[in-house]
Amino acid sequence: MTTFKSSEFTARGVNRREFLHRTLTTGAVLLVPAHLGATGAPAANAVSRSGVSTRQDQDELFELSVAELVDRMEKGAVTSRALTQRYLDRIEALDRSGPTLRSVVEVNPDALAIADERDTERKAGRIRGPLHGIPVLIKDNIDTADRMKTTAGSLALADHTAARDAFVVYRLREAGAVLLGKTNLSEWANFRSTRSSSGWSARGGQTRNPYVLDRNPCGSSAGTGSAISTDLATVGIGTETDGSIICPAAINGLVGVKPTVGLWSRSGIIPISASQDTAEPMARTVTDAAALLAPLMGNDPRDAMSARGMRAASSDFVASLNASSLKGARIGVARSTAGFNPDVDKVFGEALAAIRNAGATIVDPANIAGGDTIGEPEFDVLLYEFKEGLNAYLSTTGPSVKVKSLKDVIAFNEREREREMPWFGQEILIRAQEKTPTKAAYRKARAECIRLSRTLGIDATLAKHKLDAIVLPSNQPAWTTDHLNGDHFTGGSTTFAAVAGYPSVTVPMGVVHELPIGISFVGPAWSDQLLMSLAYAFEQATKARRSPKFLRTVG
Repeated sequence: MTTFKSSEFTARGVNRREFLHRTLTTGAVLLVPAHLGATGAPAANAVSRSGVSTRQDQDELFELSVAELVDRMEKGAVTSRALTQRYLDRIEALDRSGPTLRSVVEVNPDALAIADERDTERKAGRIRGPLHGIPVLIKDNIDTADRMKTTAGSLALADHTAARDAFVVYRLREAGAVLLGKTNLSEWANFRSTRSSSGWSARGGQTRNPYVLDRNPCGSSAGTGSAISTDLATVGIGTETDGSIICPAAINGLVGVKPTVGLWSRSGIIPISASQDTAEPMARTVTDAAALLAPLMGNDPRDAMSARGMRAASSDFVASLNASSLKGARIGVARSTAGFNPDVDKVFGEALAAIRNAGATIVDPANIAGGDTIGEPEFDVLLYEFKEGLNAYLSTTGPSVKVKSLKDVIAFNEREREREMPWFGQEILIRAQEKTPTKAAYRKARAECIRLSRTLGIDATLAKHKLDAIVLPSNQPAWTTDHLNGDHFTGGSTTFAAVAGYPSVTVPMGVVHELPIGISFVGPAWSDQLLMSLAYAFEQATKARRSPKFLRTVG
């Protein structure tokens, strides 16, 4: 069995926490389009030195919110079909050409027909739900029982058409949404290699950061992050095991919500971890993220943990947003998660000042203990759960899918090495396959995860300082995409909330050299509604988000 010793982590310049973060939030190789040069830099006629003009100043629908678009549809000022066509045109202009973001791997061939149906229903007075007529992009590891594929970015699943919608997709349809397409991701949600680079999949190539094109979009929900930031859909859905929403949302200047595990069902989503996986919204504003949360909740018989989420089923996440919610709140600062970049520290300091000015009491420091020890048991848990979960998922796929187990996936990658592994390998898949059926080691590792992340971690910190929430920097400035060496992760912390299954919300707090930086609000289980309101109050006080400019490079 392959093992990683402490000396191996140190020799490679990666501590356990960084190694685990990289494992879960990254994965990339740049497939250079024909119109780009050998370095992947856009041709002169595609991107100017200062950026790309998308004529957004003349686009009256640019970055409108869910509520604004619904209002326009209700008044007859725009139709769902026109809105859907507008997004399809932007995908063609910005994702397939121009800056060539490669964030959308597939558009729904039935999107316009669905939009027509929603328009017909609206005229007849039948409104399905709060997302009626709103185009949504979803990550390519979420099942859709339609003509789109669900592949997790792997060529091994290139012909996979799901027989049944994921529960969140079923709820999207019930709420009236238009499924616009599937977004690119770090292949297998980045649980493949220790040397991956975020946002790459064999199916979709390399997703690019719309703020600075030679920078990385983070992952694994890289495509959703890049696409929603660029206004290729109104809102989007990603998934997270540890960091795969918070990191790409923050790096792409978005609001990202990792809910309490169980708030949304996970059935029909290609899995990594039964204890940590969750789908979640990515949006340009807190209000838009909140608009997605409640409609997609529900008790799903295929996911027992979703029954836990029914305790919040009556929550109106939009109505509960309060611009004054920071007043009187006690906010702890996880100071030990900062200090990795002086420019980020400056922006973080300004964010804390804004929180204080909004009426909150700042407790600084309020560090979460155990950050240096939690990574090892977490990784062990993920290896066990990934093997079991993926084998179960693949066993349900139809005859078009030839791989029926993790072992088959590993063999496929070896046969297709030139296409599947041109830059980095699959050592994490191999380590997961080597896990034996015994549960004793798994139970021990999972118990240690709960002890460190909850009992001695978030719960202890909240209780010690009598806090409503903990804040920390969400991310470092985006690193340069590097297909030979992988990601260069230096800052940001998502592990405690992820391992605990607790909620966290990232919201833009500023920019460093034109690269977005986010701040995360973390709280106990089922504090989703409070965290959303605190993040909303911060957002309204700072208005920190900036639209991307598609710059060639920093400076």
